[in-house]
Amino acid sequence: MTDRLSAQVAFLKQADRLKTVQRANVLLDQSRPENSAEHSWHLALWALVMAPFADPDTRIDRVIQMLLLHDLVEIITGDHPIHLETDWLEVARAERSAAQQLFGILPADQATTFLALWQEFEADETTDARFAKKLDRCQPLFQVLCATRPRPDHLEVVRANLAEGRAAYLKDDFPQAYTYATSLLSGVAPGTSDAFIQRIPFLAEADKLKSVLRASRLLSEDRFENSAEHSWHVMLHAWVLAEYALPGVKIDRVVQMLLLHDIVEIDAGDNPIHGAVDHAAQAATEEAAAARLFGLLPRDQHDAFLKLWHEFEAANSPDARFAKAVDRVQTPIANLETGGGSWVDYNVTLAQLEDRVGVPIERGAPQLWDWLHPQLKAHFAQVGAATGA
Repeated sequence: MTDRLSAQVAFLKQADRLKTVQRANVLLDQSRPENSAEHSWHLALWALVMAPFADPDTRIDRVIQMLLLHDLVEIITGDHPIHLETDWLEVARAERSAAQQLFGILPADQATTFLALWQEFEADETTDARFAKKLDRCQPLFQVLCATRPRPDHLEVVRANLAEGRAAYLKDDFPQAYTYATSLLSGVAPGTSDAFIQRIPFLAEADKLKSVLRASRLLSEDRFENSAEHSWHVMLHAWVLAEYALPGVKIDRVVQMLLLHDIVEIDAGDNPIHGAVDHAAQAATEEAAAARLFGLLPRDQHDAFLKLWHEFEAANSPDARFAKAVDRVQTPIANLETGGGSWVDYNVTLAQLEDRVGVPIERGAPQLWDWLHPQLKAHFAQVGAATGA
C-alpha cells in the first residue's frame, strides 16, 4: 500500500501548483485574477447547481470529475485566454503531453482512468463531456457579467465570444444561458422566474469563497490558501484516495459534500482547528450562513444542499466520516512538505494533532492514518531534536 499511496500523494502535491496558475478572468469584486484551481471548484459547483438542465442520461458525478481535472494540464502549459492570437493546434499538442506527464504520476490503473476522462472532456463528444464543456463556456461569461462594475475590455471579450466565439453555440445548445447572458450584456433586465436565472445569484455569491483565506499555505509557501481552491483540492483528494474509504462509502456523495462544505465561510470566515474558537458561537454563525446562502437557491436544491451540509457537519454517516477524514488529511500532507507550515504558526504539538486530526482520520479512513501517523511522529521528533525539546 505504501508505494501506491505515495504515488497518489505525489500527484496530489503536484496538483497544488494549479492554485498558482492565473487566468484572464478576475474575481467578481475585481480584486485579483482568478486562478485555475478555484475556477475548477466553481465549475464543479455550476455542474451540481445546473444539473436540472442536463440531458436525462447525463451523469453529474462524471461531469464534476471532468471539471476537477480539466485544467490540470495548465500546471505545465499555463492558461491561454481565448481572445489572444494563439496556435491552438500547438496548445492541444502541449496539453496532451502535459496530461500524460501529470496523470502518469499516479498508479497505472488510475493514470489510465484519469487520462481517459480528460481526453473525453477534450473530445467533447459524449453527453457528459458536452454538458461539462457547456458549463466551461458559461462560467467565464457570468464571471464578467455578474460583477458590479465589469471591466469594459472584459465585456468586449464576452460580446465577441457570444457573437462568434466559443460560446456562440450556446444559443442552440444552452439557450437559457445564452439568452440571459445577452440580456445582461445589453442591459435589459429579464424576468426572475426563469429556472436558470434563479440559480445565478447563488453561483455569483459563491465567488466570495475565493477571498476567504485559510491558515495553511500553498506548497510554494508564497501565500495562504483560500477556501475555494482548498475545496477543489480536497475533492480531488477524495477521488484519488477513494480506495481507502470504508466499505459502503459513496464517493460521488463525498465529493459533493466537500464541494459544499466550506460555503458557509463566505459569512462565517475560516476558523483554524488549532486556533482559539468559541465552538458554540461558531456553529450558530455557520448555521445562519448555511440558511442564507442555500436560501438563494430554489427550494428543492436548498433542501438537498442544506441536508448534505448538515450530514457533513454531523459526521455520523460513513460518507461524511470519509469526507471529514479527507478534509483533515490534506493540510498535514502540505505541512510535512513545507517544514511544519501552520503548525509552526500555531505552536501545534503532536498530541494535539493526534486528537484533532488523527481521531477523525482514523474514524473515516484508518489506512490513511496508519500511513500519516508515523510521518507526523518522525517530523515532531526531528523538531524536538533540533530545538532540544
